[in-house]
Amino acid sequence: MNKQVRLARLVELVSERGSLHVDDAVSELGISPATARRDLDELAAQQLIRRTRGGAVANATSGDVPMRYRSAREGAAKSRIADAVAARVRPGEVVAFNGGTTTTMAAYQLGVRFSAEYPGGEAIVTVVTNAVNIANDLAVRPQTRVLVTGGVVRPKSYELTGPLSELVLPQVNIDVAYLGVSAIDTVTGVFTHDDSEAAVNNAFVAAARTAYVVADSSKLHAHSFARICPLAGIDGLITDTAADPAALATLRAAGWTVVTV
Repeated sequence: MNKQVRLARLVELVSERGSLHVDDAVSELGISPATARRDLDELAAQQLIRRTRGGAVANATSGDVPMRYRSAREGAAKSRIADAVAARVRPGEVVAFNGGTTTTMAAYQLGVRFSAEYPGGEAIVTVVTNAVNIANDLAVRPQTRVLVTGGVVRPKSYELTGPLSELVLPQVNIDVAYLGVSAIDTVTGVFTHDDSEAAVNNAFVAAARTAYVVADSSKLHAHSFARICPLAGIDGLITDTAADPAALATLRAAGWTVVTV
């Protein structure tokens, strides 16, 4: 288990249980006590957990893990979803990506695909994003024209949020918005951890002719704080084959197009 995966798992364990003893980290992750202590110290230094004698406890930010740790979760599923999203985009489209590990992978794969298929250097697709890391990935690819919303950067997700983002998005027409989310509730809608991110994501939905959620199957059993929009605001879901069939059936009944990869 590499360090990034290990740190991500430790944050998850502390967040899920409220506290974690070093001995439990050792037994569950198969690491030495010294490694467990060093990892917990590193996470505490980043204020993702609070260190205690013999272990750690959750704090207010334990559920809001930085992207460099979240990217380690469900890696294979996220990669398949990203490939499927990149394959769907057509030349001439205007597509949008919010921040998140799956959308970041998808945007990167889109850039790779269009660079290989259209090596001439002409802009083929327009990407609208509020994620500065996605803009950075695509800015070096002449096949993509990138529009970045304004706003204030949230360091944990690299997303621009605030009224500037919400002012820009009503001025553009988006063919398809691909949204990463923190949770999908099959009754009430889709959610994220932060209310400022939710507001910008809702503006993406409003600006798009079609809106797809791109999320691994774990998001169907998750809970999060801020609602982006009700189910009726979303047209479909691209997820992995481990997704709960009953939950997918409920979403299809609500009018969603569901794609599993």
